[in-house]
Amino acid sequence: MNQGRVKHLMLVVNFSKIDVAPRFLREYIRYNYRKLQTSSSVCKSSQDNTKDTDSFANGSSAVYIESLYTKWSKNPGSVDSSWDAYFSGKPRSISTTPSLHKQSQVGADLSRNMSSKKTKDAAAAAPAAGPAPASAGGAAGAPAAGAPAAGAPAAGAPAADWKYIDDHLTVQAIIRAYQVRGHLAADLDPLGIVGPPGITSVDGKKRHAAQAVLRQHYTYVFNDLNATFKLPSSTMIGGDEQFLPLKEILDRLERVYCGHIGVEYMQITSLTKTNWIRERFEKPGAIRFNPDEKKLILERLTRSTGFENFLAKKFTSEKRFGLEGCDIMIPIMKEIIDRSTESGVESFFIGMAHRGRLNVLANICRKPIADILSQFHGLKATDSGSGDVKYHLGLFTERLNRVTNKNVRITVVANPSHLEHVNPVVLGKARAEMYQRGDSNGSKVLPIIIHGDASFCGQGVVYESMHLSDLPCYTTFGTIHIVANNQVGFTTDPRFSRSSRYCTDVARVVNAPIFHVNADDPEACIHCARVSTDYRAKFHKDVVIDIVGYRRNGHNEADEPMFTQPLMYQRIRKLQPVMQKYAEQLIKEGVVQEKDYKNMIAKYEKICDDAFIESKKVESIKYSTWIDSPWSGFFEGRNRLKVCPTGVRLETLNKIGETFSNPPPAEHKFEVHKGVLRILALRKQMVKSQMADWSLGEAFAIGSLLKDGIHVRLSGQDVERGTFSHRHHVFHHQTQDKGRYNSIEHLYPDQSPYVVCNSSLSECAIMGFEHGYSMAHPNTLVIWEAQFGDFANTAQTIIDTFIASGETKWVRQSGLVLLLPHSMEGMGPEHSSGRIERFLQLSDDDPDIYPDTCDCDFVARQLMDTNWIVTNLSTPANLFHALRRQVALGFRKPLINFSPKSVLRHPLARSPFSDFTECSEFLRIIPDTGIASCKPDCVQKVVFCSGKVYYDLVKEREEHEQDDTVAIIRIEQVCPFPYDMITKQIELYKNAELIWCQEEHKNQGSWSYVQQRFETTLIKMEDETRCISYHGRPPNSAPSTGNKVRHYNEYRAFMTSIFGELTEDNKQRLERIVKEQQLRAKKASSSSNGKTASQGEDKPKAKSSKDDKKDDKKDDKKGKPGATTAPPPPPSPPKQDNKSTTASAPKGDMNQADKNKGKMDTKQENSKKSPYRRKQ
Repeated sequence: MNQGRVKHLMLVVNFSKIDVAPRFLREYIRYNYRKLQTSSSVCKSSQDNTKDTDSFANGSSAVYIESLYTKWSKNPGSVDSSWDAYFSGKPRSISTTPSLHKQSQVGADLSRNMSSKKTKDAAAAAPAAGPAPASAGGAAGAPAAGAPAAGAPAAGAPAADWKYIDDHLTVQAIIRAYQVRGHLAADLDPLGIVGPPGITSVDGKKRHAAQAVLRQHYTYVFNDLNATFKLPSSTMIGGDEQFLPLKEILDRLERVYCGHIGVEYMQITSLTKTNWIRERFEKPGAIRFNPDEKKLILERLTRSTGFENFLAKKFTSEKRFGLEGCDIMIPIMKEIIDRSTESGVESFFIGMAHRGRLNVLANICRKPIADILSQFHGLKATDSGSGDVKYHLGLFTERLNRVTNKNVRITVVANPSHLEHVNPVVLGKARAEMYQRGDSNGSKVLPIIIHGDASFCGQGVVYESMHLSDLPCYTTFGTIHIVANNQVGFTTDPRFSRSSRYCTDVARVVNAPIFHVNADDPEACIHCARVSTDYRAKFHKDVVIDIVGYRRNGHNEADEPMFTQPLMYQRIRKLQPVMQKYAEQLIKEGVVQEKDYKNMIAKYEKICDDAFIESKKVESIKYSTWIDSPWSGFFEGRNRLKVCPTGVRLETLNKIGETFSNPPPAEHKFEVHKGVLRILALRKQMVKSQMADWSLGEAFAIGSLLKDGIHVRLSGQDVERGTFSHRHHVFHHQTQDKGRYNSIEHLYPDQSPYVVCNSSLSECAIMGFEHGYSMAHPNTLVIWEAQFGDFANTAQTIIDTFIASGETKWVRQSGLVLLLPHSMEGMGPEHSSGRIERFLQLSDDDPDIYPDTCDCDFVARQLMDTNWIVTNLSTPANLFHALRRQVALGFRKPLINFSPKSVLRHPLARSPFSDFTECSEFLRIIPDTGIASCKPDCVQKVVFCSGKVYYDLVKEREEHEQDDTVAIIRIEQVCPFPYDMITKQIELYKNAELIWCQEEHKNQGSWSYVQQRFETTLIKMEDETRCISYHGRPPNSAPSTGNKVRHYNEYRAFMTSIFGELTEDNKQRLERIVKEQQLRAKKASSSSNGKTASQGEDKPKAKSSKDDKKDDKKDDKKGKPGATTAPPPPPSPPKQDNKSTTASAPKGDMNQADKNKGKMDTKQENSKKSPYRRKQ
């Protein structure tokens, strides 16, 4: 019914009278539709007012009309005559008779169905209508004698007071204009530099709303202001009154929308939310404080300003990044905490830059002021670490809130100078706290982030972080954002630092309400804090408070701002601090006496003076007293050097493998993709054969940790399936939307929760979020996987300033795991290298010091002393142990693993179940266990390598028949360097040439890191004259070539430098092997034809005869004369894009596995024992 009324209203109003453009038309229709929705919903029974009843359907009519207008503007004859009259402003007659109301929705030309007589009678009856209040007041001026009244329709119009209707619609549009654009004319700048020009109305009163706000209705405010109008239901400025004079309407709208608060909320599509906000600002008396509340504001303002004044007096030349000019921020934060505590919030997480941080620590967290002042005295630290400057430090505190008499936990997260990059860390930490507290809707945990104006609009991580607000696995159910708006960024004016009008416009993308407020109006600021707190508590959405203030000093206290902003700082020097302004206001109001105000100042000055004296007695400091993530009880009574076993029982492996390789139970009626079913069949075959590939090894690690009570979270782009379609932890129902199933979530009835979630296409914010999540609790394994290793480039700030150096700066540990797919597959520069060299360069172990390897705790001590662990693993078993070791250690360190791509399905990259059991452990290096290890004195070359290149070396060694003369040793843990095990291998092969081989270019990869440590090892060894040589790709500025010919030429060059050219005997042997493979393939094909398809669900499907013919053709080509003059290139990797299907991967695995079966058997025979067995 409402839509019909909208159409009727659209046809009645003559928009040509007010110069309507399509954009305004769309806005006007949406406005009236909302108004009708509001009025129609009044009579409904009470319901949950948090439910969003607004609909996007209200824009459909506007789109339709706009399309008609576009056609009409090009050709008026292309639309119906009624629309031609509508857009051109021609006179139209419409009946307002109730019986014809239904027909009037059809179009404006309904009058053609009426007799001409009735039309004339209706036109003649129009002057006889009684005068309406608006026309009696002459709101639009008296018409000339003999001329039709302004706004009155021409002859043929039905009986109605059209002037009265037009005036009311105009007033409604004015109200709407204030609601939508009133903030443009708000008095927000305490300096008066940027402010509304204002207009003087007929009553001589100056009003802020000018043409930018009122637009086409700008001149209407110069008319008769005494005319009375009925208020529409879309506003609450009348309170209990339904009629107000135009003057009072304008005055009230001015006070609400053009005062010291600019309310920006009409971008919100929810009618429930917009009405809720209107109620808190438009109702008369909405902003009201009693005397006690005003005294509390002044007292808190006195402490905020007094702290900065004291530091300025005692440490005049020290950088402290004071809050002067935005002093009201401290009372705002206190009000948010008080009000949130009343509603049940128990934990607050605060992220902020350096400005005002010391004030927050002192007055919000109540850190003893003596401890803060001691940071200015340049004292020596008694604990390990390099520390950080005082205005970067974090803090955790638990204290009693004196206002609510409830305990609160407040965390200020330590941050680097990279400003906004702390935002996702705070969000991740808050989300983890919600998990620990069982808070499913954010009612117990509240994140508060404080921004600078220039950084809020300039840093991309702000958008990335805000974009997480409604993502199911990342939402914190609303964050309160506070902008300390100095109106200058370092030395840059806003007109040069942003293109938008406000620095907060980025928040509009998530439909967050934005409250711009003048920092010199404390009561307006506190009211915005109250509304923001209540909004977040009710709707669990983000909200922004933009405190428009100034910066009394330069960027820091030693900076001279007059160099770049002379006019601004001339005004600032003359400006009275807000504390004094507000005190004078309250004294005039009689709320406080002048002596009471002076006592407030004197009392806080004495507190600071006493703290200063106490700080002089402090002789040393401890970094650990500033930790923002204390893990109470985790380190107490724990032997940090004890490494718990990482192997598990065989029964556990079988249980996990069986569940992981089966589709959802039949009772779920879950339809799985056929390609996924083939993958599950392969998994089941591996479980039956007690052999694990990469995905199964990873599942063993995750599943066993869940069984042990460890919460596991795996996050990143496309991690549910895996970039290379190898993981498939989440199944999707093929015929039902949102049907999902994760088998790892159903391993054990009492297991810990497992969260695997695809992230937004963001690296910086997501990695920061997961880092924050890992900081919350030590018994959580958090994994972030990049789509490709080099995607971590865009998160370099998080890596450098938080993950790599967080512990040494802030004594803050994290067990975050980064999985970075890395290998040279000939797929181009950008999807090849994970930039291992950068991570190794950030490692803090000394390359020139050979550690004490005789220490029985050497392995654990080496891990504890480094800043992180860097691995390049080559087997599923080592991945299993590496992930479990993250939790088994008595401390936490980040793990950076360069995970494989093509090796994910390599037939040799598999581990038997025995390598996962209780007697196995993580291997820092994997020595050669073949023929070479049996006769080490006969070995001529020892090749050290890491990662995928090992499988290339094994292939080349076999083709060159050098298994007995070349030993290949894998370094799985690159950092910290395994000095002890490397020393043993060098001593074992005492006659061999030492070689380091890598597939990366010489200026990249691990070479620059391992070279120095190999040299240190060789210098330490007595009578050792050998040195290690490099074999790999030459230096290059790009990570890899994009030309496959060059890629294989580079590969062939460094492989030839190690093994030499193939001999004639090698070539003949390879020809024989090719022919034998052809014969075996033919025999297998002929024998499979007599078998039925039901010979085993667990067996791989035999190849068809067509596949055999294709293989024969390929083998024939290999067997032709001259075809083996050079060894074949390494196996080409699978497709690296996201278009690869799930069905192609397992099929390739089966064929490759058959071809390499003999090779695997030979390797297992040559192996004396599994290298994973723990030393007894």
